[in-house]
Amino acid sequence: MKWIVFAVGALVVLAAVIAIIGSMLPRTHTASRTLRVKRAPVDVWAAITQAMSASDVPTDIVESDPPRRLVSRVKDAEKMFGGTWTVAIAPVDASTSSGQALSTGSGQAGCTITITEEGWVANPVFRFVSRYVMGHHATMDAMLRAVAKNFGEEPQLSGE
Repeated sequence: MKWIVFAVGALVVLAAVIAIIGSMLPRTHTASRTLRVKRAPVDVWAAITQAMSASDVPTDIVESDPPRRLVSRVKDAEKMFGGTWTVAIAPVDASTSSGQALSTGSGQAGCTITITEEGWVANPVFRFVSRYVMGHHATMDAMLRAVAKNFGEEPQLSGE
C-alpha cells in the first residue's frame, strides 16, 4: 500500500515540476524547417496544399500566392494553441545547383520548401510537452516528410 502512495506522490511532484518548468517557458515560439526536393514549385504547391487540407488542425488561409507562398492561421476557436504557418516555395536554379538535383526541365534543379511557424501554447504543461517531448517541429517535419515521400525522395530537413 505504501508503494501506491509513493507512486501517486511521485506523479504529483512530477506533474508539478513539469507545470512549473512549462510556466517559465515563453508562451510564443518560432520554428522553421526547410526541405529541398527535385520538383518544380507548381508540383510542390499541389502536394503542400493537399497535405495541409488533410490536417486535423482547423485553419484559415490568410494568404495564397501559388506556387510561391501560403499562409494559414489556426482558427480562433482553438484555445490551447495557435499561430500561423508560412509556407515559402522557392525554385533552385540548376546553374547554382551542386549537381546532385535532377533538372525539372525548366532550368531549375527543384525547389526548397520552408515552413515557418509563429505559434503560441497556452497551457504550461502543453508548453513543456511541445518544447521538450514533441518539439515545435513535429508537425511540420511530418508534413515535409510526407511531401518528400509523395515524390519518392528521401527527406533531408534543415532549420531551427
